[in-house]
Parts: sequence; structure tokens; C-alpha cells
Amino acid sequence: MRLLTTIVIIVFACSLQGCLVSKKKFDDMLAQKVKADGELADKSALLTKAHADLDTLGRQLARLKKDTASLALEFRAQRQKTTELDQEYNRLNSSYKNLLNSSGKLNRDLSEQREQLLAIQAHLDNTRRVNDSLSNSLVEREKKVAELETVLNNKEKAVKALKDRITNSLLNFKESDLTVNVKNGNVYVSLAEQLLFGSGSIEIDTKGVTALQQLAKAIRDQRDIQILVEGHTDNVPISKKSLYMQDNWDLSVLRATAITKILTKAGVAPNQVTSAGQGEFNPLGSNDTPANRARNRRTEIIITPNLDELFKILESN
Repeated sequence: MRLLTTIVIIVFACSLQGCLVSKKKFDDMLAQKVKADGELADKSALLTKAHADLDTLGRQLARLKKDTASLALEFRAQRQKTTELDQEYNRLNSSYKNLLNSSGKLNRDLSEQREQLLAIQAHLDNTRRVNDSLSNSLVEREKKVAELETVLNNKEKAVKALKDRITNSLLNFKESDLTVNVKNGNVYVSLAEQLLFGSGSIEIDTKGVTALQQLAKAIRDQRDIQILVEGHTDNVPISKKSLYMQDNWDLSVLRATAITKILTKAGVAPNQVTSAGQGEFNPLGSNDTPANRARNRRTEIIITPNLDELFKILESN
């Protein structure tokens, strides 16, 4: 631009002065002008491009500012979410720790309860085994009870039948002379002294022998009984002592032995009979009146059924 101005000024000056410029110099200056115009055009193009680039950069800057603003909003939103997530995390972490502590306690409680449950289960199993054993034992016991009841019923029937047979065999004797009763599963035949003996005597009267023979006839075929002959006296001392009879005890034993001999002679097996004397020591009442003393002077024949079958059942229990 400056070069063009210079050329114009020179040309203008030369025209005013009327001088001529050499052609070479003019060509040089013209060449410089062309070059300058080219450079100017290049610079103008560069300037235009620069302006275009600047506009592009402006638009990009505006877009970046807009994007930055959007990102800033998104960042703030994300930061808020992050803060909320941090708070939620802290809350959940605290809850987790609490649950973990609670879980540890729950696990310990669960372990204790499991042990208790196992102990209860073991106790229950043992109880069931015991119950099963008791149930089996109960069945066996019920079976034995039924057997015992059957045996006892049979024994009661047998004792009653024996008592009836003995009573029927002695119907011709007065009740004051003898009685037949059932007591504790045994048949008691109680014979008064006046039926059998004179006072202080061990000799049996004829009437007494008849009674004993009739009794023997009723029981001699009964092989499943035991017979105990017991002699009893009052408390009045004996008047006639001898070498073999010093007191009422001796008297009661000798009377029981005399009765036993009558029974065995009449057919009762000797191994079924036992003689015993109670003397004055097992009275029916006090010896304070003649009537009471007469009641105490007696012989009791106790007939006991064979209880071997019953004992076998009891022993097997």
C-alpha cells in the first residue's frame, strides 16, 4: 500500500517537474507494486479466513459455554445425588453394622436355642424309649394282673367250695361247739374246748373225734391245701403239771398234736398238717369272765389253699 502511494507520488512529481523517469526504474517499481498487490491479496485472504475462523471459534466458544453451563448443572445435580448417596451409604452402613452386631447376637441365641433343641430332642427320644418300655411293661403287667385276678378268682371259688364242703360235713354240730369261716383267703374251723377236751386234758372226747373224722373226710382228698392246727388256752394256770406239760403253752401244743393224729389217721396226708400251740398268748378276748375264758379255750384248724401258682406269677413280675 505504501509502495503504491510512493509510485503515484513520484509519477505525480515527475509530471510536475517535467522530468522523465527511466523505464527500468519504472518497471522495478511496477513489479514491486504487483508483488505488493499480491501480498496484499494474500493478507486479505488470510484476514478473511482469520475472520471466518474467529467466527467459527466464537460459535464454538458459545457452544462450549452452553455445554459448560449444562455440564455445570449436571455436575451440581450429580454432586447432590452423590451427597444423597453418601448419606444413604452411611445410613445403610450404620444399619449394616447394627444388623451385623444383632446378627452376631442372633447367631449366638440361635446356637444356644439349637443346642437346647437338640437336648430337648434327645430327652424326647429318651422319653419315647422309656414310654415304649413302660408301655411294653404295662402290657406285661396287665397280662400278669389278669392272670392274678383269674388265679385269685379261682382260689376264692375254691376256698368257698371248700368252706361249703366243710360246713356241710359238720352240720350235725352246734354253732357253739364249732364255727367255719373264711378269713384272709383261708378257711378257719374253730372248735370249742367242750367239744374236744375235758378241763386240763389232752384226751379227745368221742364227740370230738367224730367231728374231726368228718372234717378229715371232707378235706383228705384236697391235695392243694395246707393245714395248721393251733391250740389255744385261757390264762388260768394248769392244775396238774407233769414232765411233759408244765404250763398252758405245753397244753396247747399237746392238744394240737392230738388233733393232728386224729386227722392223719382219718386220711389227711401228714405232710399237709402242721401242729402249733399259742397257749394263752393269742386270746379272742380278755380273760376277765368265765364266758370269755371259755371262748379263748379253743382249737383252730386253719386250711390254706396252695398259693404256688400265685407266687409263680408274682415272682415272674
